[in-house]
Amino acid sequence: MATDDTAFRTRLVLVMPARSGPSECAVLEQALAGGDIASVILYGSGENDDAARTESAAAVCAIAQPKDVAVLVSDDSRIAGRSGADGVHIEGGIEAVGDAIDRLSAKGLIVGAGMMLDRHTAMRAGEAGADYVFFGRLDREETEEAHPKTVALAEWWASLFEPPVIALAGSTPQSAEALARLGVDFVAVRSAVLAADDPAAAVADLNHRFERAAQERAALLSGSAKA
Repeated sequence: MATDDTAFRTRLVLVMPARSGPSECAVLEQALAGGDIASVILYGSGENDDAARTESAAAVCAIAQPKDVAVLVSDDSRIAGRSGADGVHIEGGIEAVGDAIDRLSAKGLIVGAGMMLDRHTAMRAGEAGADYVFFGRLDREETEEAHPKTVALAEWWASLFEPPVIALAGSTPQSAEALARLGVDFVAVRSAVLAADDPAAAVADLNHRFERAAQERAALLSGSAKA
């Protein structure tokens, strides 16, 4: 993030399936017991079953929102509205992002620009007023490390721009920590928490890693200021 604030610390975003049933909701409850989670993104079409997606989103909202965790629904403002979610995560391109901003920002809903694949599109989303830009492709099979393009774009954005950035990590906690060391606002994870034997411990570990990265960045900034 383009800031001199040495107290800055990366926060965690959890990506869950749009069709999150009782087992996924149980994992979320466990994860929330482990420490700070900024938001949950419900991703996927849910087999085009609007009723099921709405029910899932409402169930996640009931668990997350009392903990001050925002819930975002991917690409469907109707389900976001019906479920009481806090906003939408738009992956339909810059026109879809702009349309969602026009319709929803005045209502106080979060509008995030997902799957930003190049610098120009990300800058257009930021200029349009997106509440965050998201680097990384949720439609790709997860790998251990963040995609190199995601890393490069996240590092570029974090060093220059004020609108928050979310970068998609790989399946390992080390990949999330590496992104935090770049100074990104948020790191998104999937199986690093959802598939963990102990979701609460996984969240606690990630937050510890983010805190360590923040302290190391603060020390570097302090050293640079004195030089």
